[in-house]
Amino acid sequence: MPVVIDEQFLPATLTAPPMTDLEFEAFSADHPDCSIEVTAEGELILMPPAHWFTGARSGEVLFQLAAWLRQHREGAVVDSSGGFRLPNGARRSADAAWISSRRIEGVAVTGRGRTWLLCPNFVAELKSESDRLPTVRRKMREWIQNGVELAWLIDPDRRAVEVYRAGAEPLILTNIDRVDGEGPLEGFTMDLKTVWNPITRR
Repeated sequence: MPVVIDEQFLPATLTAPPMTDLEFEAFSADHPDCSIEVTAEGELILMPPAHWFTGARSGEVLFQLAAWLRQHREGAVVDSSGGFRLPNGARRSADAAWISSRRIEGVAVTGRGRTWLLCPNFVAELKSESDRLPTVRRKMREWIQNGVELAWLIDPDRRAVEVYRAGAEPLILTNIDRVDGEGPLEGFTMDLKTVWNPITRR
């Protein structure tokens, strides 16, 4: 049954009983205007559509990652519409993610439905105006704890990127115009100038 929440109260966190994958898919279908995630504790997080400017920034992140993938020719790039069920039970999505072919091949064909039963190798999260920094940072740590090798929290307000890796404290880079990949993203460089301002002018 759909839950009615006025948009002014989004994002919202709701408590709900555990759901199977099919139940989660049905709940998501009842709320097509929201992006929905589930925490490891079973809380539902409903988020409104992003502002168009945030969407443009997110599109630039995806564009650059997809261009790298064409040269790299290995794995898949996924946008925020792609969901992942993590080992801790959470159902999460990222603004941009890359998954290696090896991880994809390790997933049973029956597990390649709406919510992938795997964790990507790399994720990038773009902080929007409605995001609370402590909340996004907890999500970044959750990605790493569940198998992500490298994660970037991109914060346009500070022109900063927080780099998360397993077994290390986050590295905070501020007032930068580019960030270089490492580990699973070796050889990739993101031009942040077009992320900070994604509007193209003639």
